[in-house]
Amino acid sequence: PVPAGLPGDPDPEEATIDDSSRHGGRVRGFPHERGNWATHVYLPYIAQEEFLELLELLVSRARTYVPALAAMEEFHLSLSQCVVLRYHWIEPFVCSLRERLAAFHRFFCVADQVKVYTNQNKTRTFIGLEVSAGHFQLLELVSEVDGVLEEFDLPTFYKDPSFHISLAWCVGDLSGRLEGQCLRELQDIVDGFEDSAFLLRIQWEQIRCKSGNKYFSFPLR
Repeated sequence: PVPAGLPGDPDPEEATIDDSSRHGGRVRGFPHERGNWATHVYLPYIAQEEFLELLELLVSRARTYVPALAAMEEFHLSLSQCVVLRYHWIEPFVCSLRERLAAFHRFFCVADQVKVYTNQNKTRTFIGLEVSAGHFQLLELVSEVDGVLEEFDLPTFYKDPSFHISLAWCVGDLSGRLEGQCLRELQDIVDGFEDSAFLLRIQWEQIRCKSGNKYFSFPLR
């Protein structure tokens, strides 16, 4: 049965045509099917003005190597891969997450190492800030999220995750252009940015789950 109390019902007229031109040329990691909800668990990061100033400097420099780079508009640190939930699984999935995450407290991590990433099928390249301190708490969170994913027979997170906040992206595998000299210049910008040590020490206050167009928040104690 369809669960009661979920905000918004599935749209029966929802389009199933995947038009990459509508989302910057990005290609789906899995085909869209009606009733399947792309789901992701993450720590949201609310960017301050100083962070956006740093982002502008980094993207401007990186565009001298890859002009097609686009700055991210929202920022987060992933605790799961993007997985597929059936609509009637959303409510029990969220309830299980809430139970497993209820005991966790707020914590800090430091994200100050510039790194280049590609997605699994090499259709997108990202510049991110990798976490250099705070791994233990992040791995504890991932362990609990993985437990929920296993309950629903869904893929768990990567075995040796590189926790990071993505800053900019482009279509295709252009990592070769961004690594090496470009990466060194970007790290120099981060290291030399005023108050970067304070700015990139981040306190996480909540975990969020996005499933389709629904958002669920789990405050940390």
